[in-house]
Order: sequence, then structure tokens, then C-alpha cells
Amino acid sequence: MQPFNKLTSAAILFYRENIDTDVIIPARHLKTISRLGLGKWCFETLRYDESGQVRNSSPFDHGASQTANILITGANFGCGSSREHAVWALMDMGVRCIIGPSFADIFSSNALKNGMLLITLPQEVVQKLAAEVKSGTAVSVNLADQWITTPSAQISFDIDDFRKTSLLNGTDEIGLTLRDEDKITAFEQRDKLQRPWLWQENI
Repeated sequence: MQPFNKLTSAAILFYRENIDTDVIIPARHLKTISRLGLGKWCFETLRYDESGQVRNSSPFDHGASQTANILITGANFGCGSSREHAVWALMDMGVRCIIGPSFADIFSSNALKNGMLLITLPQEVVQKLAAEVKSGTAVSVNLADQWITTPSAQISFDIDDFRKTSLLNGTDEIGLTLRDEDKITAFEQRDKLQRPWLWQENI
């Protein structure tokens, strides 16, 4: 996956609580196994009217938000059913970082597997940040130093070491395992000698 280090972008302001994965990507779009093309349908019911035209009220399709890579949202984002497509859709829409008071556990896990940074901050801090970026103000996120910088403030954030290292290096669980590929190969070679019957191909 693509490493995450620093990012400067305008932010999409979508401060609503309890946004579930069906709102992020409706179930009818889950048939594909491709990560590409889902961005068009991300937040479909909020972005498009019955005729498929972009709503004037859409926070995702007007001004600086059209190319923004940061999303600011409310508590319990990504709740509901487990679907990795929700993260795929957000990333295909361009979002690499989401800032909010809290995230659903499974959504958080899926975000990490795909190189998306989730930043958890106290609700009052997120609300102040949201108020500042309404005009399309650029926000800078530095994962290595754990800072969010705006024209008027610098905000520190916490992140556990495993998540931080994985994102900085662009390494998911499989990638972490392959760091010990030489040890795995050595074990397999020893085990083939000790228990050859386990390695016989089925006839």
C-alpha cells in the first residue's frame, strides 16, 4: 500500500455523527472486487438527486472539496456493516486522511489495511477545526511528527506505534510477515525434512 507521511490539502467538512458504511457506499455497488471506480458512488444518496445530478447541498462536489484529500467528520464514523469497499470508495474519491472524534472498529481496521490515516481528536477540537476550514483553508498533516497545522493553530494527535509505523512504511499485515521471509523459508526447509508427509502433493 502507499506510504503516508505528510499531506497538505483543503478539507471536506462533513460533520455528521453515526455515518454508517451503507451511507458511504450503498450495498448495490459491492459486487465489484476492484478498488477503482467506487469513488463516483461514494456518498451517492447525499451527492446526487433522483435524476443523477449533483445536489447543490453536496459537501463533496463544489469548490475546493472536489480535490480535497482530508475529510473532517463527526463521531462514530464508519459504523454499521463491515465492508472494506467503504474505505476503497473514500480513497478512490481522493480521501487519504479522516479527522473525527471516533471511528467504528472494523472501519478503522480496514482503513489501516489500505493506507488511510484516521486521526481521533476530542470533539471540541474537531468542531473548532471544522469551523476554521469552512472557507477551503488548507490543512497540513504530518504523521511522523504527529501534528495537524492550520493557519491559526498546531494540533498534536496520538496514534499507536504499530499503526504509525505501518502507515509510514506502507506495510500491511502481509508485508510485515514478509519481512521475515528468510526465516519462514528456513523453517519450511527444515520441516520438509522432519515431516515430509505434510509436504506431499495430493494425487
